[in-house]
Amino acid sequence: MYQSLLEGHSFIRWFVLLSLLYSIYTAYRGYSQKLSFTKKDNLIRHWTATIAHIQLILGILVYVQSPVVKYFWKNFKEGIQNLDASFFGIIHITLMLTAIVFITIGSALAKRKLTDEQKFKTMLLWFSIALLIIFIAIPWPFSPLANRPYFR
Repeated sequence: MYQSLLEGHSFIRWFVLLSLLYSIYTAYRGYSQKLSFTKKDNLIRHWTATIAHIQLILGILVYVQSPVVKYFWKNFKEGIQNLDASFFGIIHITLMLTAIVFITIGSALAKRKLTDEQKFKTMLLWFSIALLIIFIAIPWPFSPLANRPYFR
């Protein structure tokens, strides 16, 4: 079960990244060109947040079953000195939760803004910050913090 969850979590990250990039592009384009915030733009906002929340659920399921995380919490003094264990035990989950909070707040605020310009600007700001945090928190194959393959 753990391996399937991990593979799903690894796979869905690409949907999170693509949806965020597309949302940011849409928000930038709409804001800079003073476009109307259409039903399609609203769906993009909504589905970006939904995909991120699905990824969060999978991530929490992986977290509670992860042997690396279990080792980290069981052997905290040694685990905190192990970069791989401390990355997945604290850093990854903290940054990802923070990014999801930014996506959730940005989505909710954009939905409630009165003007189209404010909606696009809000999405652009909050989703961009979330994307930056996510890029830092993903264990890319080239990451100095912890590295994993692009697909598991």
